[in-house]
Amino acid sequence: MGHDSSAPTGPDFTQGIPLAEIADGGMVAGHVGGEAALLIARGDDLFAVAATCTHYGGPLAEGLLVGETIRCPWHHACFNLRTGHPHAPALDALKRWRVETRDGTAFVREELPEHRPSALADTALPASIVVVGGGAAGNAAIETLRREGYQGPITLISADAALPCDRPNLSKDYLAGSAAPEWIPLRSADFYAEQRIDVRLACRVTAIDPGRNRLTLDDGSTLDYGALLLATGASPVRLTIPGADLPHVHVLRTLADADALIAGLDGATRCVIVGASFIGLEAAAALSTRGIEVHVVAPDKRPMERVLGAAIGDAVKALHEAHGVVFHLETTLTAIHPDRVTLSTGTDLAADLVVTGIGVRPDIALAEAAGLATDRGVSVDAFLTTSAPGIYAAGDIARWPDARTGDNIRVEHWAVAERQGATAARNMLGRHERFAAVPFFWSQHYDTTINYAGHAEGWDRIEIDGDPAAHDCTVTYWQSGTRRAVATIGRDIASLDAEAAFEKEVSA
Repeated sequence: MGHDSSAPTGPDFTQGIPLAEIADGGMVAGHVGGEAALLIARGDDLFAVAATCTHYGGPLAEGLLVGETIRCPWHHACFNLRTGHPHAPALDALKRWRVETRDGTAFVREELPEHRPSALADTALPASIVVVGGGAAGNAAIETLRREGYQGPITLISADAALPCDRPNLSKDYLAGSAAPEWIPLRSADFYAEQRIDVRLACRVTAIDPGRNRLTLDDGSTLDYGALLLATGASPVRLTIPGADLPHVHVLRTLADADALIAGLDGATRCVIVGASFIGLEAAAALSTRGIEVHVVAPDKRPMERVLGAAIGDAVKALHEAHGVVFHLETTLTAIHPDRVTLSTGTDLAADLVVTGIGVRPDIALAEAAGLATDRGVSVDAFLTTSAPGIYAAGDIARWPDARTGDNIRVEHWAVAERQGATAARNMLGRHERFAAVPFFWSQHYDTTINYAGHAEGWDRIEIDGDPAAHDCTVTYWQSGTRRAVATIGRDIASLDAEAAFEKEVSA
């Protein structure tokens, strides 16, 4: 999950540090009572905060200060220095301490309590809120509702049998065997109980009646709502070739999927991955790390080229080949047998396991049946409101007007889904907040991570600084003279800088 960056170093802030040693806009690393901390100066204000990100423990000292926020270099989690409040993918607030200045010296004192927002006006609040979908967007929404002070009934309905989990980890460390099972749930059952959130697992909504603000569930019961968030996510595309339904053929979307695949590793020596997608190649890296011989079959000329371009695609391919992965590109599967697969070339490959990663489809059938406007996703406005009053959509299903480009886009990124869930929650409470976050995702292959900020469905020019093959580069994607997205390898600050620059374009 990440190295330990919490070991205390530097000065003991409780003993004081000269103000002259804290430059405006800078940060000093030290500790408070043996706990690693940062002392940060922004204008006339001093902030003392924990030194590690609450997401995966990333070193915030290596991150970026933007206004009154500090941003993690690993996965772009962001924290408000004044309140400690988190921005996805972090869920927990950042610890803060009170700072006192005396005689030209700053002293860090007691820990500050968690910041609470101003009281909500009860007359404007929904009588109850229902969230459909237990993924990133749904979980972020229910947590935000409580953090923002909503006290009414909250119900989370999830078709999954497991509590909301850290889905990005399923194809990375969890599948590789380096993430313990207890790391995977985002929260415990006790957390939801303490927050008075009614979590209904293995439960499906079969119909929405927007006129009556009522849901019908798969057991025939009904549930009324004051406001509704649809966060139904996406489902893996399945192969339709002969043998696709054999028991050793897997997809990788849910915790149950990951556990089934891990169970299938017992006695397995060779796996065929179908599709050179992010999920497919992350799974290839994880399984190769476990000592499984991995073959990747895909129709593409090179992996990830459609999203990241040829240079990064070649670098990713070479990285996997250096770990023993064998690629069969510009090729498809025509059949799956109990012990092998047949390629479109006529070649057979031995296979104890087959993992398909050929994309996902947004789960919009429920919204369509309810008469909501759809366009290859559920159409929402800048505030994530659907065409039906009181109904919002977020995550993989939402198609929204991008604040920076004006394009209507739909993005299947974990951090985007979480950020949308939080924005939708605040808008249910009357905040009237435009969703303006810059899309961001990361993809991990062995010890190499690709960060990507922005959104480029196409480009007419790619600008490369550095060397993708050496895993040290910044790649910029341009369309009609506009910088659409930036991908980096080995350059965490450059990725944070790109995201911050895109945010300035939104606010300009």
